[in-house]
Amino acid sequence: MTDYTPRPARFDQAGKDQLIDAHDLEVTQPGMRRLRAWSHEVLGLRPGERALDVGSGTGSEVFVFADAVGPTGAAVGVEPDPELLASAQRRATERGSSASFTSGDAYGLPFGNDAFDAVLCERVFQHLTAPARAAAEIARVLRPGGRAVVVDSDWATSIVHPGDRRVAGAVIDTLISSTTNPLAGRAIAGQLSAAGLVVDEVGSHALVQDSSVGAGALVSRIADLAVLRGVITAAERDRLIADLRAGAERGDIHVSVTMFAVLAHKK
Repeated sequence: MTDYTPRPARFDQAGKDQLIDAHDLEVTQPGMRRLRAWSHEVLGLRPGERALDVGSGTGSEVFVFADAVGPTGAAVGVEPDPELLASAQRRATERGSSASFTSGDAYGLPFGNDAFDAVLCERVFQHLTAPARAAAEIARVLRPGGRAVVVDSDWATSIVHPGDRRVAGAVIDTLISSTTNPLAGRAIAGQLSAAGLVVDEVGSHALVQDSSVGAGALVSRIADLAVLRGVITAAERDRLIADLRAGAERGDIHVSVTMFAVLAHKK
């Protein structure tokens, strides 16, 4: 898992902008912190074990792994974005952490079979065209008895309130259609099962955007995209943003998406 939205190997600037906006909604929320705490708890890393974070970003969760597995274990992050990878490596040096980072992506993890006791993968599947391949890679690198946690959004669960329901729905539909794998969350358990893993637990948590930000960066950007696509007018966009701003001022606003987290193990 990461402290920044992970990215697959190929992203244009528009894709990066959307991920930054999604990051604003997701990673800063208390619900995301609770999901991360749950993930570490159920993985239950012990000294001497080997742990992998797929899509490790700037490395925050790999540092947690390193503390858990100690000097006799290994904590490794895989990240395709060279800037994030360099940042993680700098942070590891600054911290004097044993965490290590390598370039790679979810489709081809640069490790042999049965290499890890635990694997985490947070908010990566929603950006993949072939998430089943990533699930198979996670299963491949897990040793028998190894544990995996995969966490991701299901953008069809998004709520935008208040505002005209048709306009808000059109904005949500635009977000769904502009995300590579928008229903990732609901499919994780099935994909891990198909890869040969045993699903032990499925949890979920609604991430609710801080009411003080009004529409927020993600809704505002997607509303602009909906105007460009002709599914709403500029006037309808402006009215929605104004309604959300007014709702925030009177304490009547709700912008959220549901995250799903799946714990599985390898027989």
